[in-house]
Amino acid sequence: MIKINKILNPVDGSDHSIRSTEYAIELAKLMDSEIVLLHCHDRFPIVVAEPNFQKAVNQITKASEELVKPFIEMFEQGGIKVDVRILEGNPGNKIPEVVKIEKTDLIVMGSRGVTSFKGLLLGSVAHQVLNKADCAIFITK
Repeated sequence: MIKINKILNPVDGSDHSIRSTEYAIELAKLMDSEIVLLHCHDRFPIVVAEPNFQKAVNQITKASEELVKPFIEMFEQGGIKVDVRILEGNPGNKIPEVVKIEKTDLIVMGSRGVTSFKGLLLGSVAHQVLNKADCAIFITK
């Protein structure tokens, strides 16, 4: 039997990521797996001077923390312990990096995110992750 010790669940607040979290919870229960919840936010502005730079950092950080709260609550309600990672940068690049660092066995993610384009079969982030990640990937709709 395949053992999945650690599941990475990247989220962006979209309906697709909510559904992926529901699947991650069920898989974690079935496999007795650890969960890493990941959110990648936009890069901090580098051309903004103080004190506006710190204000921008604070706003992005607060927005990211607010975004992951309902996902953390979903895991808690499902009785699943979750480790949260909030990172700066392109999720298509960061997700595969986190896979290596965390030694993730499975990624459970939505097929499209908040910036989905109508008509795309697979979102650009999911497509990047499929090509770059070194583990199994479970993509939800």
